[in-house]
Amino acid sequence: MTLPAASTPELVAAIIFAVAVLHTFSTKFFAHLAHLQPRHAGLWHLLAEVEVVFGFWAFVLVVSLLWMSGQEAAVSYLEARNFGEPMFVFVVMVIAASRPIVSTVIGAVRLIATMIPVSREVSVFFLCLSVVPLLGSFITEPAAMTLAALLLRDGYFRHGLSHRLKYAALGMLFVNVSIGGVMTNFAAPPVLMVAGKWQWDSLYMFSHFGWKAASAVLFNALVLTWFFRHELAEKGRPQGDGETLRMPVTVASIHILFLVGVVLFAHHPVVFMGLFLFFLGYTEAYKQHQDRLILREGLLVAFFLSGLVVLGGLQQWWLQAALTDVEPTVLYFLATALTAITDNAALTYLASLVEGVSPAFKHAVVAGAVTGGGLTIIANAPNPAGAAILKGSFDDESISPLGLFLAALPPTCVAIFAFQALG
Repeated sequence: MTLPAASTPELVAAIIFAVAVLHTFSTKFFAHLAHLQPRHAGLWHLLAEVEVVFGFWAFVLVVSLLWMSGQEAAVSYLEARNFGEPMFVFVVMVIAASRPIVSTVIGAVRLIATMIPVSREVSVFFLCLSVVPLLGSFITEPAAMTLAALLLRDGYFRHGLSHRLKYAALGMLFVNVSIGGVMTNFAAPPVLMVAGKWQWDSLYMFSHFGWKAASAVLFNALVLTWFFRHELAEKGRPQGDGETLRMPVTVASIHILFLVGVVLFAHHPVVFMGLFLFFLGYTEAYKQHQDRLILREGLLVAFFLSGLVVLGGLQQWWLQAALTDVEPTVLYFLATALTAITDNAALTYLASLVEGVSPAFKHAVVAGAVTGGGLTIIANAPNPAGAAILKGSFDDESISPLGLFLAALPPTCVAIFAFQALG
């Protein structure tokens, strides 16, 4: 592979991007520093927030562009970025995590769990890692990630699960959500980037990707649940009774309509932000049916993704060179590996810019992008949402990037088998 000549801003952006990636693998170190140096704990806690990393280094990049290219060029670059996805993830994350939506999902999961001939603690855990991630193909991956993470946190992570099980569940959740959204052409960010240009409808997605992904999701969840069934039966406390399920049907239905409306207009920020403002007004009017909206968590995730958009816009010169003139099978594994260090939607977007590619090229890029989407927090847009919800259950309220990577490897290998060997 021969890299094309890069401009000075592109080289600087690549260096800053590499530093940002290294920073994401060092957040646990900064969290530890906060305990060792309480005088500067605020600074270290800030740098330990994974959601802050890319936003921080995007700011460094913008300052660098101001210095190298001037104010007009730097502002023009920012205005050329598309921040629709960060805005969408923020909105859908807040709505999906509202109490009426969560209560509805809990009720549905509880109903399905009664049909599985095992204890409710075990069956609900299985559904959180299988059915809920597959819902990402219909309610979008960010919404599925938010709901699954909330169910896992409140029913399992807060009740003394072993360190090994928490990381195993986290890694599998990220992988299953990443591959579970490919049964349709509108729910997974990496699919959204190419479906229109390559004219892939939902039937095409299901026949070429969806059924393989669903097979891997169900197999992954079944194996992990069986392996830890005794610990789950002992420590699991899945929600199902009490106030969380006492929700008027009208209120739940209105929240679902808001969620559906946002999903339908995912490509139109003016519309879904308008719906979101109406949603905030509705929750204020009927606050007796609401818990605290996760606005802070959602904004942090949007900040993270916005930073990735800013940094990723200047990585095309080396990413595109890495993807062209490569045999499809090699390209699949290359896309899987690259996804671990850059957002998979950015990867498929860059691939869509390459003209005259074969169907095999397209399939390899998309399958590889979703396969690697669980290996790191930055690999898939919904991952920061899941991390923001679950990180409080880990030591130092921080998720180890290496621990996540190792935990995600086994389910990733199952996904590789599904996409490469099935059909």
